[in-house]
Formats: sequence, C-alpha cells, structure tokens
Amino acid sequence: MGAGASHTDTAGHAGAEHGLHELLVEFPDNRLLIDLCGEFDVNLARIEQHLGITIIRRGNALALHGPADDLRRGADALRDLYDRLRRGRPLERGDIDAALRRPAPPARPGGQIEMFGASVEIRTRKRVVEPRTEAQRDYVRQLFSRELVFGIGPAGTGKTYLAVAAAVSMHLEGRIGRIILSRPAVEAGERLGFLPGDMKEKVDPYMQPLYDALNDFLPAKQVQRMIEERQIEIAPLAFMRGRTLSDAFVLLDEAQNATEMQMKMFLTRLGEGSRMAITGDVTQIDLPAGVRSGLVQAQELLQGVEGVGFARFDHRDVVRHPLVARIIAAYDRPRRGRDG
Repeated sequence: MGAGASHTDTAGHAGAEHGLHELLVEFPDNRLLIDLCGEFDVNLARIEQHLGITIIRRGNALALHGPADDLRRGADALRDLYDRLRRGRPLERGDIDAALRRPAPPARPGGQIEMFGASVEIRTRKRVVEPRTEAQRDYVRQLFSRELVFGIGPAGTGKTYLAVAAAVSMHLEGRIGRIILSRPAVEAGERLGFLPGDMKEKVDPYMQPLYDALNDFLPAKQVQRMIEERQIEIAPLAFMRGRTLSDAFVLLDEAQNATEMQMKMFLTRLGEGSRMAITGDVTQIDLPAGVRSGLVQAQELLQGVEGVGFARFDHRDVVRHPLVARIIAAYDRPRRGRDG
C-alpha cells in the first residue's frame, strides 16, 4: 500500500445469527495506529462505550464486533480520526466525540472524505482550530465571508471560541488591524463603580472568558503586549457608545443581555474595513423583567439583510462534556412544548 493510502476494510459474519457482525479495518502506519488507540486504548474504549460495540486490535488492524449499523459508524469515526493523525493533528477527547456525532458523508470517488476540511481550519499562533459540527463549519465560513455574523445558540457550542479564533487569525494575516471584544456587564447592572480596584480590575471579572479564549490562541506575553499597544481591546458594552470601530474584528459576546437600544448602538459602530460577530443565547436572558433583548429584536429585523449572516446552534453542536448536550436538550423540550 502506498504512503498516501490510509486503510482497507473487510467484513465477516461471525455471530451474524445473533445480529452481531465483525468489521476489520486496516491501517498502514503502526505508529499512527498506536496514537489512534490512545494510552491504554482509552480512545477505543470511548468509541466502544458510545456505540455499544467491541474493538480488538489485530496487528495493524482493528476488529469491530457488534450490530452492522454501529460497526459502520465506528469504522467511519476511526477512519476520520486516523486521517487527522496522518495530517499531523493531535487527537483530543472532543475530536473523538465530534467524529462519533458526525453523520457519514456520501462516498467520494478516489479518496476518503476529510472530516476536518482545510477550507474551515482557523490557524492561530498556538493551534489550528477545527470546527467539529456542520453548524460550526457554516459559522466559520460566514465569519470569513460576511461583514456581520450572528452566532445564536446554547452554551458550549463554540460561538465565542470560534469567533475569537477567527479574529486572531485575521489579525495574524493582516486582514484587520485590531481586535475589539465586548460583553454587557449586566450582572452588575453596568454600575461598575461598586466594585473595588481601578477600571480594569472592575471589568475583568466580566471579560474573563474572552481573555481565556485569547490565551488559547496566542502566547500570554503577546496577548499582554497587544493589549498594551491597543491592538486588542476588551471592554464592556457601555464603553462602545460614540465610537466608530474601523479596521477591526469586533465581537459582542453574551448579546442576549444587550437591550434593544444597546444593540442598535453597537451595530452602528461598524466602520470601514471591519467585521463584526454577535454571539448569544436567547434562552438565557438576564435583563430585568419587561426589558426586551436586543438580540431577539435583531433576529427579527436583520434576517435577509445583505451582508448579514446567521448561524444557529442547538444541543447537537455542544462540544463540552456530552452531558451538557443532554441537559440543554432536557431544558429545551418543555420550552418548545409551550411555544408550539
């Protein structure tokens, strides 16, 4: 088998009378197969647990035992993960969960369909970020192709993380000159003067998730230097009034907690050469009773406006612990029942 080949597979019918089958998947590179299995076969165990199948290593092959449909899903996941390793990408737990979630794509003549297509990779200083669901891939494509993109959905779907990654990537490529990240400080009612310390110390607790994302993509010293040089600005929404934000990637996070007036104010800050991303979850609005969310209004008014894109996520796009997806789905069911 040539250096570029990935694997072949053959099928048997041991135990077929009980509805169980065997699928043998071969991998040409033993070193990569070791990485695919993981330390103490932890990656295989995760696939076994998720699909209810058994995986046994046989030389340079993996033998999968179980119902035929589950075997095909397991084999597809193993192929995707092996191809990822072959391209020099490390395997993380979330990559395995994503491979198991992804529906099998139609066959493409002459080669294996790549799960992590280069067209939706985001390259930063510290890592290459890869969308793990179709909704995430669509979101990333829009971030790079549209001037204003709304990412709307529950926590854990990567809305903020991917937007910050895109901002860092565009800055490294010289497509924008600065990064501006903002959130409503709604927990303190924007009355930041009641908190101890100088202004930075007052607002940092609300902005910490944005700092965390930046530190995933850039060395800490570089983040600090860029903040000092105003190439990165992290500030509460209230500080955006009266400004024109040009040559920048501008992100408003937790936008469900912006009022209608604040949302309009923020959207009209967009200047020449800038891109804007608005992220939020309309099921987690913390505004006072009777105050309507600006994100809800923006969805209604801006749908179909040229240059504006919407990416919507649900529990299937959660890339945190799988239990988070089940929790979100459980909370969402009664709400849908009331709305329907």
